[in-house]
Amino acid sequence: MNIDSKSFARLGALAVVLVAALQGGAAEAARLKDIASVKGVRENVLIGYGVVVGLKGTGDSGTDVTGQSLARLFSKLGLDVQGNAGIKSKNAAAVIVTAKLPPFARSGNRIDVTVSSIGDSSSLEGGVLLVTPLKAGDQNVYAIAQGPVSIGAVADGTTKNFPTVGRVVSGASIEKDVDSNFSGKKSFRLSLHNPDFTTAARLAVTINGELGGKFATARDSGTVDVVVPFNYEGNTVELLAALESMQVNVDGKAKVVLNERTGTIVMGERVTLSPVAIAHGDLSIEVKGGSGSGSDRLVELKGSASVSDLVKSLNALGVQPRDLTAIFQALRETGALQADLEIL
Repeated sequence: MNIDSKSFARLGALAVVLVAALQGGAAEAARLKDIASVKGVRENVLIGYGVVVGLKGTGDSGTDVTGQSLARLFSKLGLDVQGNAGIKSKNAAAVIVTAKLPPFARSGNRIDVTVSSIGDSSSLEGGVLLVTPLKAGDQNVYAIAQGPVSIGAVADGTTKNFPTVGRVVSGASIEKDVDSNFSGKKSFRLSLHNPDFTTAARLAVTINGELGGKFATARDSGTVDVVVPFNYEGNTVELLAALESMQVNVDGKAKVVLNERTGTIVMGERVTLSPVAIAHGDLSIEVKGGSGSGSDRLVELKGSASVSDLVKSLNALGVQPRDLTAIFQALRETGALQADLEIL
């Protein structure tokens, strides 16, 4: 088939990314720390309500929430305010303050906070966040936030990206330790980021080989329980440091992800096709065991052809992203595509 320059130009829209390079099917090794996490070792979300002041006329237009907040603030500062009806200032804005409390956080550490307007303020530029307690899900205060708000700017230095959302860098001080006696644990649980029975079983075998005994057990496709050996008791941190760099052969389901808008196809190494004939518009493709000749409407692939071979053929014929979606959906429905299909 002859393909002119315009056809080649269309091929640029069909970006094909092959994960694992489709080379033979050997499992790829990855570090334990990259494929699993320790249960309980995670960030916690903090949230609080605050007020940003010092704005240049870009604050809330006298909303009740902002007025009540300012009234309470003035009262705590010793200023007698009769109600809050008269408290209206375009230089103040009500905000929600959020932050992530890292695992094993200790009192005195500082973390960044995000400040988001909840009123009709047009910009938080130049504002200062007043002292704001931040609570976790247990309703305890774990940090106190305060400081100047930065909303950032694009290259020209004038246009702001999101003027009603900003950050206070190192703006919160942790006031309460996160209770944890991790080093004294007798056991811990590993949770796989991508649950898979084969990977979980391999992980348990690899850990047992590293520790020289039956210490790890795969409970399900996403969970591996580890008992701390006697020689590591009281030093779980050192044990995990020794384990997290271990190489584990990761397995997974065959899967094809297709983004119709960009024409991008991402596929795993085990994606294959069963014998099938495809007719779509002016296009015909046949996958079969024998060899044969093709015409300008027919492309023939061997029975051992992979989806990589199919995509290359489709690209050579200038197939558009919307056509790829229809073809892969039909292949999945007929059972010829030996993989899960996800369309974005």
